Amino acid sequence: MAVLMELSRILIRELNDVQIIELREVQEEGEGEAESKARTFPIVIGLPEAQAIERRLKGITIKRPQTHDLLANVVEALGATLESITVNDLADHTFYATLDVKRSDGERINIDCRPSDAIAIGIAGGVPIYVAEHVLEAATRDES
Repeated sequence: MAVLMELSRILIRELNDVQIIELREVQEEGEGEAESKARTFPIVIGLPEAQAIERRLKGITIKRPQTHDLLANVVEALGATLESITVNDLADHTFYATLDVKRSDGERINIDCRPSDAIAIGIAGGVPIYVAEHVLEAATRDES
């Protein structure tokens, strides 16, 4: 089962190779703090991906498309739709994800992708981010 998450923050330190994004579990309506505390966990990413996410969050456009813009444009030009992002595995401290795409013929395909790239591609369009329960449990256990 996948859990709906949101990008809760991005930490960019330009003089460092390590950047961090944090995902936070989306709380259902009616769930108060007393009932359930949202789970969060960080993902370490590179500076170009962090800058791409920040740029897309802020709606900053540049003259020529960057790699993440290019891939989003290709998906759209092929008549497909990016429906969601799923962080589906965690192995040896490395997260794995898919771009969950619906083709024009209705077929759904999952394209292997780094979580940082997936988020950079999907964030501007408000694409939902899901994390597999076993990944969320492992990531939050590592944080405890």
